[in-house]
Amino acid sequence: MAKQITAIIVGAGHRALLYGSYALQHPEELRIVGVADPDPIRRRKTAEYFGFGEDMCFESAEALAQLPQCADAVINGTMDTQHVQTAIPLLRRGYDMLLEKPFAVSEEEMWELQRVVQETGRKVMICHVLRYAPFYAAIKERLLNGEIGDIINIQATEHVSYHHLAVSFVRGKWGNKEICGAPMLLAKCCHDMDLLMWLKSGVSPRSIASFGSDFQFDPSKKPQGAGKRCMVDCAIEDQCLYSAKKHYIDHPDRWGFYVWDCLEHIDKPTIEDKIESLKTNNIHGRCMWDCNHSNVDHQSVLINFADGATATLNMIGGTAKPERNLHIIGTKGEIKGVFDDSVFTVRTIDNASEQGWKEEVVDLKIGGDKSGATGSHGGGDLRLVEDFVRVLQGEEPSISCTSLNDSINGHLAVFRAEQARVSGTVAQMPSL
Repeated sequence: MAKQITAIIVGAGHRALLYGSYALQHPEELRIVGVADPDPIRRRKTAEYFGFGEDMCFESAEALAQLPQCADAVINGTMDTQHVQTAIPLLRRGYDMLLEKPFAVSEEEMWELQRVVQETGRKVMICHVLRYAPFYAAIKERLLNGEIGDIINIQATEHVSYHHLAVSFVRGKWGNKEICGAPMLLAKCCHDMDLLMWLKSGVSPRSIASFGSDFQFDPSKKPQGAGKRCMVDCAIEDQCLYSAKKHYIDHPDRWGFYVWDCLEHIDKPTIEDKIESLKTNNIHGRCMWDCNHSNVDHQSVLINFADGATATLNMIGGTAKPERNLHIIGTKGEIKGVFDDSVFTVRTIDNASEQGWKEEVVDLKIGGDKSGATGSHGGGDLRLVEDFVRVLQGEEPSISCTSLNDSINGHLAVFRAEQARVSGTVAQMPSL
């Protein structure tokens, strides 16, 4: 019987707790035995949720790293700028690690973490969960089988819904890259950039161009009559698409784990508690044009690969509906699909038919970014944890497995794309 893996959660936020929930569904495979987080409320709730004692609650990753190793692994769900600084001492202490993306916010951090992983020999998997979504995993299998030949071009788009853009990338934690450490392309689209590198089967990118801006929420475009807080001093709140009342009071559960984290000290906050927080100190009660926002809301990236193939990634924030689209064109055919529908079409050249092609429609009947028994991200979240456990148990990783080295090109491409966008030049990629 395979060994049960023990793990400690470092950074008890939404993502790490979701990954940890695998232990509740498969206790014979994974057991959460501790938590490190500066927030005493989160430490207490995590201990209660997973059933361990106060002696396994630590105030920081550094405090945990000072003790002898007391678990097999760490699930690192700290904020982006904390990933490397919390990871390094724990890797040196002997822990293997499941590390949330983006695993670094600069090239310097990225290379530093890679050096430590090589020095320690620890196993580090990056949480690029979309690789594990059945939609993308099934497409990868088709590519590995050679069904559309050699890839000529990949076109990927990510439409970020207006309410996701607002809660995370304007009002929320990732609205200002100087504060959060991550530009929009890194915070939202390192998934998508990783997919492009993975689908190209290890062929390195050689050069990158990129364009983008904050088109919608530049303070100079603030509507006349708008105030500083939607529910306090805004004369046009009832007309505004981004009214905090419309987003968070009319739909209080849609992004509850972000919007109401400031009310964690209240066991069961009422709607009156939530209204008061939006009127006072809740960051999500602010006017969208008055959020000290610096990240782009749309960006286009063009990649040239070493074998001459090309790819484009278009991220557009503020769409009515969230949607990821993918179109891969090869020398023998193409694959085209919509992640959120979990449906793709494999179309191949057919000289024998009058129309000139044949096609197969694959419907996985899962749906895209849904929560439930399979986790979110199209069923990828808990499949990622399952693979991590298997790797630590000594089994072969799946085709979706993202070791640190597998993730280098995707992150590096993001850093160079942002360099290209800011400088208005074509950025060159190093040979790895």
